[in-house]
Amino acid sequence: MSSEKVTDKDNVLEYFVKASNTGDLSLDITLNVNGAVVSGTMISAKEYFEALSGKLENGNDISQKLSEELAAASEATDEYNDAEANFIHLKNTRVYCGDSKPTPSKGKILWRGKLDQIDGFFLGKISESKSSSEKKSS
Repeated sequence: MSSEKVTDKDNVLEYFVKASNTGDLSLDITLNVNGAVVSGTMISAKEYFEALSGKLENGNDISQKLSEELAAASEATDEYNDAEANFIHLKNTRVYCGDSKPTPSKGKILWRGKLDQIDGFFLGKISESKSSSEKKSS
């Protein structure tokens, strides 16, 4: 038996996430996650928490409190720039589960996933076919 330690995370993907978290790297990426395909644009943890905070700040008291907590979390990410990356954050996300229609199909969706749950990836985003909407307007 080999005594090599098998890691659960892809080191290359973790490198991309760390670069995104510490710099201005923004990549279009498509992930294979437990049979689903997740496609979007990688963003830093800080940008993710700021955007999520912004979505909640104008709601009721509970939403505003959550917004404040998320804003604080975004500021705290600066302290962990050299730390191990465990999550990946995407914006403008689409999730495909076996059919051709993504879920959700509209809106600017934020997504957060565990790096150790990702089976594979490729750089680039799955783009929506415009043929069905073009046919209706023709």
